[in-house]
Amino acid sequence: MRTSGERLYHGITGFILVLAAVTCLLPMVHVLSVSLSSPHAVTSGLVTLWPRGWTLESYELLFRGSKIVHALQNSVIITVVGVVLSMVFTVLAAYPLSRSYFYCRRFFTMATVFTMLFSGGLIPTYLLLKSLGLINTYGALWLPGLISTFNMLVMRTYFDGIPEELDDAARMDGCGEWRFLLQIILPLSLPVIATLSVFYAVGYWNAFFSLLIYINQTDKYNLTVLVQQMNQSQSLMQEMNASDMQASITPEGIKTAGIVVLVVPMLMVYPFLQKYFVKGVLIGAIKG
Repeated sequence: MRTSGERLYHGITGFILVLAAVTCLLPMVHVLSVSLSSPHAVTSGLVTLWPRGWTLESYELLFRGSKIVHALQNSVIITVVGVVLSMVFTVLAAYPLSRSYFYCRRFFTMATVFTMLFSGGLIPTYLLLKSLGLINTYGALWLPGLISTFNMLVMRTYFDGIPEELDDAARMDGCGEWRFLLQIILPLSLPVIATLSVFYAVGYWNAFFSLLIYINQTDKYNLTVLVQQMNQSQSLMQEMNASDMQASITPEGIKTAGIVVLVVPMLMVYPFLQKYFVKGVLIGAIKG
């Protein structure tokens, strides 16, 4: 039975969380409403949280008059390949550091943590990638962020929490390291794998600054950069307005449609992984 103080605490906490959720949700609802509203309603300032004069013309012009389809393909390539590479190497780094019999385990762990505090800097990193011939390739995005130290430590901590009796039983049955990792460790680690995959996917999908630094060819830009240019470049908007629909579409409608296209894919992926998300973060974070 909860006391009056506990009920008051939970009530206040719930109110604050609901208020925070509404604060995060309202801007996105407004953007979606503007993208679905008629040009007259948008220019008149009548659109708040519900579309006025429903229309999909903004999306039709967006996909017809811009390079958004190609940019969307680039974003998918960057994200899918990046997540696969990062997860493979994160697992390969975390697994040996989680084994108590790994030689110099503490030294390599501290050396890895050191990279969270100090880095080579932007200019040395650029010169290194240039010497490797990775400028204007997606390798310049994948290689520097191949392993997130934080994500690797979370995965290592999760591996530490798997009972050692499983390891002993597998060794008695003649199980080797690779088989033990692939058939025992990874199936038991789906929560943390799903959680870190979301972390990596969001990072690669929203890649912006690194792409502007290392990629100079506009045909390799991802959706994030294209939407940013769409919001700031008047020449790009004029290029889109050259289509036959220019008389019935406002720049605000096109911009908000681009933002929706950028955000929706991640929103669609998250519900499928949400059941693993909380469990993976908590187990990987509280066990030391």
